[in-house]
Amino acid sequence: MALLDVAVVSAEKEVWSGQASRVVARTTEGEIGILSGHEPLMGLVAGGEVRILTEEGKTVRAQAEGGFLSVANDRVSVVADAAEITQILD
Repeated sequence: MALLDVAVVSAEKEVWSGQASRVVARTTEGEIGILSGHEPLMGLVAGGEVRILTEEGKTVRAQAEGGFLSVANDRVSVVADAAEITQILD
């Protein structure tokens, strides 16, 4: 299975980065699920949770407020005004 290179960053620091099989995020257009091979897109991040399913099968949950989401060539970047990890589940 092809993986995504994911980075979640806030205005102050990188919050999380790594490889994942799926990312789900809330944008101003609604919730979006991203898998490998997704078409390029840009979206505005609506305040809410970003869920990342890592290559190891863990779920990383982050809270992101403001900013944007970018998807291109199996790279997902969530660049938020404020972001923090809220939970990591096995």
